[in-house]
Amino acid sequence: MIHAMKIARTGAFALVSAAALWSGAAFAQQMPYYAPTVASAASDDEAADAPASLRRQVVSYTGQEAPGTIIVDTPNTYLYYVLGGGKAIRYGIGVGREGFTWSGVKTVERKSEWPDWIPPAEMLERQPYLPRFMAGGPSNPLGARAMYLAGTVYRIHGTNQPSSIGKQVSSGCIRMVNEDVIDLYSRVQIGTKVVVLPMTHRAPVVAQMRSTPVASSYAPLSAPAAAWDGIRPRGIY
Repeated sequence: MIHAMKIARTGAFALVSAAALWSGAAFAQQMPYYAPTVASAASDDEAADAPASLRRQVVSYTGQEAPGTIIVDTPNTYLYYVLGGGKAIRYGIGVGREGFTWSGVKTVERKSEWPDWIPPAEMLERQPYLPRFMAGGPSNPLGARAMYLAGTVYRIHGTNQPSSIGKQVSSGCIRMVNEDVIDLYSRVQIGTKVVVLPMTHRAPVVAQMRSTPVASSYAPLSAPAAAWDGIRPRGIY
């Protein structure tokens, strides 16, 4: 009798465990843009691992935009900051995934260092499992800096996923490695013009590459103490 009861309990435990495993797998399949990882501080050298074409550098610019303008070359995953004198700084970026790209002319209406993240209502409708608030810090999806674009829910911001640079991965925001977004942030003013080119744009923005590295214009990267000890959202912003 006792032996039979032990077998029954063992069988019930196995069924519960199997159900839990199946539920976990099903939940993971419903959350393709939410990958749990251990949060880690941003690295000063994160841009060094990027392909040479995506690293910050000075290039020739022959367009008509005034110095101080930002140009987002969506199809080629580059952001240009026009310097004047026929030059611009080119940064590698991540852009919206299929169905989430956009274009237009906007301005920077607000800037924030180590910004808090409050997912917009549209994102929460698509991904209701997201946190409603995440304090700024190295595990925050917005990274070290954010520049908010007037009249939109979009931002130019850093990232805790530097491997996504050069890819179409976001929900419409323009992301940069933290080193680059800090550099751009130091140059940009409130009211800066931002030209976002459509995915169909194919004309080159620059005449030729000068292969001139850009010196850092900011103090070494440092972050506030991490304020989020849970799962770090990635690839969703």
